[in-house]
Amino acid sequence: MIIYLVYKIVLISLILALSLLIAMYATLVERKFAGFIQDRYGPDRAGPMGILQPVADGVKLFFKEEFMPNTADKFLYILGPSLTMLVALLTSAVIPWGGELIIHGNSYSLQVARSSVDILYIFAVVSMGVYGIMIGGWASNNKYALLGAVRASSQMISYELAMGLSLASVIMMAGTLSLHDIVQQQQHTWYIIYQPLAFLIFFICALAETNRAPFDLPECEGELIGGYHTEYSSMKLGFYLFAEYINMFVSSAIMSTLFFGGYNLPFASHLHFSANWITISGSIFLFVKIFIFMILFMWVRWTLPRFRYDQLMKLGWTILLPLALINLIITAIVKLCLVN
Repeated sequence: MIIYLVYKIVLISLILALSLLIAMYATLVERKFAGFIQDRYGPDRAGPMGILQPVADGVKLFFKEEFMPNTADKFLYILGPSLTMLVALLTSAVIPWGGELIIHGNSYSLQVARSSVDILYIFAVVSMGVYGIMIGGWASNNKYALLGAVRASSQMISYELAMGLSLASVIMMAGTLSLHDIVQQQQHTWYIIYQPLAFLIFFICALAETNRAPFDLPECEGELIGGYHTEYSSMKLGFYLFAEYINMFVSSAIMSTLFFGGYNLPFASHLHFSANWITISGSIFLFVKIFIFMILFMWVRWTLPRFRYDQLMKLGWTILLPLALINLIITAIVKLCLVN
């Protein structure tokens, strides 16, 4: 029992460190990628090829002047970014990062918490993210921050509906809410083959849920100065910015797990490797998929212009939601016909 507990603590620490490290260097990759798209150089001064730029940015944020508006609600002002960061990190607890590791004859899962309701847990945790943004905007006692928080809450609630219905199609096909079981069912055929529309809806909703362009209305500079985090500085602002990249990382992991087979390694049955090598190779394969999706997030941000707010709400309620319902009905009919 003690060995199992130590293993879980090490696994949690490793996932936490990886999430923070990937989020930190995703900022550098995005700035380099944006420079490539706009035909200019990205950061290249801090370290070889700018490799130390995220470290420099982190040090700058850490030592930046810490201030708090006199009229702000102090407790809620601190709670907002803290809750946003906590929710972003908690989501990764149920993602299967790999298969089973065999250590001294015992099997250990690369999933921190395995349950039969993993998807419900993800929705429960993700739905809490809106409170961190709403609380931060309200506690700042700034009209621009409040408007950004209201935009964020209405946007996230609206797009969670279509996201949930798109996942319902996958759940209907898999017959389970367990991410581990869903991955196991994709050993031969990925669900993207059966549910391309559900994946497209989920991807668009993930852009909206993470407040990424072209859905970054809650923080658009042209209208709201900085949106819900206008009055934040130093590491409180850093928590909001970090949470966005962690959410992008976790969303990419969820898409890879639900639609692209997760850690399943193609032709694994034909590879003459040990079980542990196959497990490690599968985890590497999963992270390759995640990095591809993160690049896609960045590509969309630096390619498409920002929507107007009425266009954003119209897309969510009149296009994505009906499409998700139609896809769910078709999936139910096909499933029923195949059963009979």
